[in-house]
Amino acid sequence: MKQYINNKLVDLTPEEKTIREEERKKYQEYKKIRKDIETNIANNKASGKQKLKDLGLNDDEIQALIGA
Repeated sequence: MKQYINNKLVDLTPEEKTIREEERKKYQEYKKIRKDIETNIANNKASGKQKLKDLGLNDDEIQALIGA
């Protein structure tokens, strides 16, 4: 692996490579957790809308209540 330092491309030390790989893994985990949370929020929103429809509300009434 290489990186730019003072506009020069230099090799990373083994320790720097290890740190870089650990940071990359943490970032990938973060991205997965964030995507899971966003999916969960979208699913809960859709589920809530469907439950309101099942109670007899129409789309206009639902939009007036929750703004969605």
